[in-house]
Amino acid sequence: METIPLAMRFIRADIRSRNSTTMSVPQFRTLAFLDRNPGASLSDLAEHLGVTRATASANTERLVQRDFVHRCDDPKERRRVVLNLTEAGKVHLEECRSQTRSRISDLLNSLTEEQILLIEEGLTLLKDVLEDKSLEPPEE
Repeated sequence: METIPLAMRFIRADIRSRNSTTMSVPQFRTLAFLDRNPGASLSDLAEHLGVTRATASANTERLVQRDFVHRCDDPKERRRVVLNLTEAGKVHLEECRSQTRSRISDLLNSLTEEQILLIEEGLTLLKDVLEDKSLEPPEE
């Protein structure tokens, strides 16, 4: 329970230190969400970020102005806004991810290959378990 928040704080701090003047953490999270969920609605994004639709809209507008996100009305539902990453958004997201991966890799340099494999196997197993359980309602 202590490890995941610690890892997330590290990742956020790394992103913030590298992008403090160019991109906020919510903007980075927006790009990452849209990368995993192309065509998501503004409501989907707001729910993911844990903010109001107005806040998500303002956050998205800044990314649209930078040509990282394309926003358009859904042709089937005129009140629904569809969001997608642009090529520039995909490139920027990958650059951010690559820089953070490199920083984490530097930190793991002192570990043996066996230790790194154990971490990788454990994280893969945790991801698989959480993905399976994330769609189920919590037990009472």
